[in-house]
Amino acid sequence: MPYVPLEWLRQYVQVRPGTDAAALAADLVKVGLEEEQIVPARVTGPLVVGKVLTQEPKEQSNGKVINYCRVDVGEQHNDAPGTGKEPSELPSRGIICGAHNFKPGDSVVVSLPGAVLPGDFKIAARKTYGHISDGMICSAAELGFPDDGKHGIIVLDERYPEGEVPAPGTDALALLGLDDEVVEINVTPDRGYCFSMRGVAREYSHSTGGAYQDPADTANADFYPQGLQAPGNDGPRVEVNDEAPINGVPGCDRYVARLVEGVNPNAPTPDWMSRRLQASGMRSISLAVDVTNYVMLELGQPLHAFDADKLTLPLVVRRAQAGEKLTTLDDVERVLDPQDLVIADSEGGSRVLAIAGVMGGATSEVTETTSNVLIEAAHFHPVSVARSARRHKLPTESSKRFERGVDYQLAPVAAQRAADLLVRYGGGSYGPITEIDRTQAPAPIEFALDAASRLTGVDYPREQVVGLLREIGCQVNDDGGATVQVSAPSWRPDLTGSAELVEEIARLDGYDNIPVQLPVAPAGTGLTFAQRARRDIVRTVAEQGLTQVLSYPFVGDIYDRLELPADDERRQAVRIANPLADDAPLLRTSVLDSLIDVAVRNVSRGIGDVALYEVGNVTTSAGVVPAPIPGVAQRPSQAEIEALAAGTPRQRLHLGAILCGQHGYSGVLQHVRNWDWADAVELVRDIASLLGLKLHVANAERAPWHPGRCAEIRIVVPTKNPTRPQIGEVIGYAGELHPRIVKKLGLPERACAVELDLDALIECSSKQPVVKAQPVSTYPAAKEDFAFVVDEATPSQAVAAAIIVAGGKLLDDVRLFDVYRGPQLGPGRKSLAFSVRLRASDHTLSASETEAARARIIKQVGKYTGAKLRA
Repeated sequence: MPYVPLEWLRQYVQVRPGTDAAALAADLVKVGLEEEQIVPARVTGPLVVGKVLTQEPKEQSNGKVINYCRVDVGEQHNDAPGTGKEPSELPSRGIICGAHNFKPGDSVVVSLPGAVLPGDFKIAARKTYGHISDGMICSAAELGFPDDGKHGIIVLDERYPEGEVPAPGTDALALLGLDDEVVEINVTPDRGYCFSMRGVAREYSHSTGGAYQDPADTANADFYPQGLQAPGNDGPRVEVNDEAPINGVPGCDRYVARLVEGVNPNAPTPDWMSRRLQASGMRSISLAVDVTNYVMLELGQPLHAFDADKLTLPLVVRRAQAGEKLTTLDDVERVLDPQDLVIADSEGGSRVLAIAGVMGGATSEVTETTSNVLIEAAHFHPVSVARSARRHKLPTESSKRFERGVDYQLAPVAAQRAADLLVRYGGGSYGPITEIDRTQAPAPIEFALDAASRLTGVDYPREQVVGLLREIGCQVNDDGGATVQVSAPSWRPDLTGSAELVEEIARLDGYDNIPVQLPVAPAGTGLTFAQRARRDIVRTVAEQGLTQVLSYPFVGDIYDRLELPADDERRQAVRIANPLADDAPLLRTSVLDSLIDVAVRNVSRGIGDVALYEVGNVTTSAGVVPAPIPGVAQRPSQAEIEALAAGTPRQRLHLGAILCGQHGYSGVLQHVRNWDWADAVELVRDIASLLGLKLHVANAERAPWHPGRCAEIRIVVPTKNPTRPQIGEVIGYAGELHPRIVKKLGLPERACAVELDLDALIECSSKQPVVKAQPVSTYPAAKEDFAFVVDEATPSQAVAAAIIVAGGKLLDDVRLFDVYRGPQLGPGRKSLAFSVRLRASDHTLSASETEAARARIIKQVGKYTGAKLRA
């Protein structure tokens, strides 16, 4: 995000008196530039100019020589003669310093007690080396400036060779630019021109009405003492040869090569430039590199500096060839793609020097021996630069600006600005220029003067509309008709139609002026069935005592930790091309994949009683064949679109839950039990009951559940014969986790889990017929108890289903109330005791009717489960 130092902003626009960083942020947000953060001043507290009066070097026992100095820090800060922490005959302060690059009579920078330097280094008076040091004489590094190679004290006499050194006691914060707060702003993608001080200053002028001075105005001698030098015939040879334009638009339509000769390689970057670069989040490297960075931050035009002596002309702008390689400035060798636009040199452009608009190469970089600098200023196609930056995973300050759109008229101006700075501060001389200009101004926009009023509801007079458009730099051809011809300025490539112009009018007039009116919802609308169902499910699960969490859907080795079989379809996970973390490159195929880690994390931090649930998407690629990605030269055909849709991994909405530890909180008046598999199954039943569905629950084996304590959940689909329902597909599992996995993960014993396909549940529920309320029978019920002896493997659900079928319309309720195992039943046998309630809707059941129903139930259960009535 761009940083906006107030001191720098004042150079281009009139800033209102008393404006601080907070006020600046408030002014910028009015025109749509939101504050990201306010970066405080690097140094706070008393920092002043001091003059060294005496210097007494003393060798210490460790061999180190320490200077005890008396420093004049101004009348308001000096100790009077004979007073202070270490009295002296001179009005001054005593300070200990270990550096030796200064002498008596030199002016230095002194931080007094109470100052706070970068790194939260607080200055205080302290006794050291036998003296009291009542302050500190500062070096550049201690004040947060880039290393100047001297590693010593800042001697102000060296910085003012021709001027008067400020007097002792002068505020050094303002002198060195250390008191300036910086506002970091958030710039939307359509306003790339605000990635420069030029653009931000223009917007501040729109917000406050302050006078604006365009730093790209070459008529201003303060910025361009030589004016704009025209290209000649003797400039560096350049060829632009783009054989693969994007939608017919070339990757480079303007290229300026500007030579500056005889630059002093050891020339330092001026302090003011270093400070501004640092305030903008950049470090000072060398004069040539700093100048290109500074001009980019100032004007918004990315530049690149080549060492001209390392080039073999002509420079060629072309697409890369398959297999070509380039070692970029970050020392990474990159294999280029034929779609990459590159800068090359040598005969036929055989040697690649840079990826256009992204990053230069190591073979032609500017070094400490460079004296002849070739400045590149170009206008590259935003899509071409964006694709190269993403292809090589190489976002840079340059690509960030190019992909958002750079002023196509700016290249020669920025090259001139950089050349002027190199000549002034590096002692160089102007060399020849080459410019290739194939830019075309966009067609004017036909704009209806009432469009802004129609879209915003604000009455904008004709004069205001035209005035606001001209204020942002548009040329407006107004012939008095209902429409005007609007030509967008070169720095606003985002203004392509009427909607964008309306947005600019509303933005500059003020969004606060647009009346607020809530729309009235038409009758008969509201949440869809699926939306209501999802909300009801979430509320129901929360009411059971579970806590909702949200986890990242990215996983790694979870399938091995959960011991999923090698051929399990859940292992067919989608791999992310650019994952957030290298150890989590897959999209989960089950909510439990990520939810289990949440439970493990809570347990590891001392929360042993965990009841968590999550509702989220799972992704599977099973059976999905990825389709080839169509090119961008034309719109994909319908067949290609359908193939892409068919090749897209499927996503389903699932609910996952983890239950372990105690169910509730223990106390004197209540007994608390642990969560168990029955709670997991009952949770699923509650959800199904909410949706009006009946479930078929049966034993199953599926990792990571316990083979003997895992329930397979299916939906019971009604048929025309109510006594013969259809059992649907599996839509989830619930039960205890495998003890081995529980131990491996560190979860409490008997931990339980649920995984449920909510999409399937909601879809089935939406197809259910409307439930008609049945009248409540006023006749008494007949109660019958049955104890069936069955094989150990027979689930109670199968017996209950047989009872329901046999009971028919008379069946009012069936409930399992006891399970018994004993030697008298025989090995591998168990007794299931059911309570059955029978009731008729129109009469009291007779004894014969009850007996007949009882006989049918015994026969039906015996037929379908092999059960015998226990004697």
